[in-house]
Amino acid sequence: MAEANLDPVFQIQRVYLKDVSLEQPNSPEILLNQEQPGVDIQLGVDAAPVADGLFEVSVTATVHTKIGDKTVFLVEAKQAGIFEIRNIQAEQMGALLGIACPQIVYPYLRSNVADVIQRGGFPPVHLAEINFQAMYEQQQQAEAAAAPAAPQIIV
Repeated sequence: MAEANLDPVFQIQRVYLKDVSLEQPNSPEILLNQEQPGVDIQLGVDAAPVADGLFEVSVTATVHTKIGDKTVFLVEAKQAGIFEIRNIQAEQMGALLGIACPQIVYPYLRSNVADVIQRGGFPPVHLAEINFQAMYEQQQQAEAAAAPAAPQIIV
C-alpha cells in the first residue's frame, strides 16, 4: 500500500497580467502643462482558492497622476499568480498567501506598470519596493482591533 505524500508543496504554476488599463482623459491639453504632477499610488493584495491546493494571488496597483484637479493619467493594473500549496499548516497559510506569494508577483507588476506608463508617452513611474511582511502584519492587527470583543456576562 502506497503512503500518501505529505511533504509540504509550494510551487508557482503561472504568473500573468490579469488586467491593465491606461486612461488619459485630458490629453492632449494636459500634456502641454509644464507643472509637475502629483502622483497617488494605491496597492492591494487578494488571494482566493481556485481548485484543490491551487490559489490565485493578485497584487493590484492604481497610479493616478494629477495637475490640480485634472488627471494626467490613470493606470490600473492587476498582476496575478497561481500557486500550488499543499500540506502546509493552517497557521502558515495566511503568511504564504499574504507575504510570500505577493513578493513573487510584485516585481512583474512593477515592470508592467512602468512599461504601460512609458508606452503612454510618459516617463516611467517606478513603484517602490514593498515590505509585504509589514503590510500583512499591519492588516492582521487592524482585523484584530476591528473584531468585536466577546460579550461579557455580568451577574
